[in-house]
Amino acid sequence: MNPLFAPLQVRSLALPNRIVMSPMTREHSPGGVPGPDVAAYYRRRADGGTGLVITEGVAIDHPTAVDSSNVPRLHGETALGGWRQVVDGVHEAGGRIVPQLWHVGPLWGAMGAVDPATTPMRPSGLWGRVGRTVYPDSYVERASVPTRAMTERDIEDVIAAYVRSARNAVDVGFDGIAIHAGHGYLLDAFLWESTNRRTDHWGGDLRRRTHFPVEVVRAVRREIGPDLPIFYRFSQHKQQDYGARIADTPDELSVVLGALVEAGVDVLDASIRRFDLPAFEGSDLTLAGWAKKLTGATSMAVGSVGLSKSLRDAGTPEPADLDGLLRRLDAQEFDLVAIGRLHLADPALARTLLGGGPVPTFDRERHEGRLH
Repeated sequence: MNPLFAPLQVRSLALPNRIVMSPMTREHSPGGVPGPDVAAYYRRRADGGTGLVITEGVAIDHPTAVDSSNVPRLHGETALGGWRQVVDGVHEAGGRIVPQLWHVGPLWGAMGAVDPATTPMRPSGLWGRVGRTVYPDSYVERASVPTRAMTERDIEDVIAAYVRSARNAVDVGFDGIAIHAGHGYLLDAFLWESTNRRTDHWGGDLRRRTHFPVEVVRAVRREIGPDLPIFYRFSQHKQQDYGARIADTPDELSVVLGALVEAGVDVLDASIRRFDLPAFEGSDLTLAGWAKKLTGATSMAVGSVGLSKSLRDAGTPEPADLDGLLRRLDAQEFDLVAIGRLHLADPALARTLLGGGPVPTFDRERHEGRLH
């Protein structure tokens, strides 16, 4: 059997295959409300046989969750009504769907003008070390201006916002919860030493820097109960600095991921620019492979699957064979495969691969957007 098409059970979520549509920001929800076009977009992927759809990042119920009014939100009756249409359409097509809860944190204002009177949520008021970044210099200059550190009240408010939005997701009928905690966004910013210089119980050594993400997961788990799964996206790299790391060794990574799994995470979504790159020297094990090895949790690989190069490399990516992916999946190095751009190129990607068809071609000019 092709390992991509083996079923998988995660708590109450029964998946018919291991193919996941990766979250990709679209900004096609004016006023934060997903419309019929958004419902049709996700339904096409469910119709195409994808085992699980993870939505684009969705704003939690907090004033600085996202910096674009076209990013969908998961609060307010109009937006929730739109999401009910999305969920119902995916379910009618036989699919499963979870929302990715999102707070941009330090990156508030990086992609466009925002209200200057609104303070970004940053652990220590810092943007973080700037290395190779996706942002033009003008955005970096504006967004990296220091602001105040988050207060205890700020932290409490954000945790409560995650909880409210998770409850809304359950009430709308989603099949689980995904939390975006990578790429330099808010939860990741607490893990990264460059953005978390706090000296209270929310900062310090790596174990103490995990405190805030762990408390978010713990609070969400309490709210949604024991049945629905929690997916958790983490990364080493940040959008401020592709070379950033939260863990320099497997032992350090174990500190972070072990605490998250203990708090209630079921699936570790290991985001890296190329899924097959070794995570640490001395081993060819990938980041998703280490996540599973260190915790025993279900893990998901993501990053340029089926493409010859990563998104930010020059030139148009060419199709690449899936032999290496299938070998790793068959060896149970990881359990799920999240695929983004190829789902844009071919909504019926799962059926194409099941039928032995070629990896589709990704047209950068036609399909590329803000993919987070």
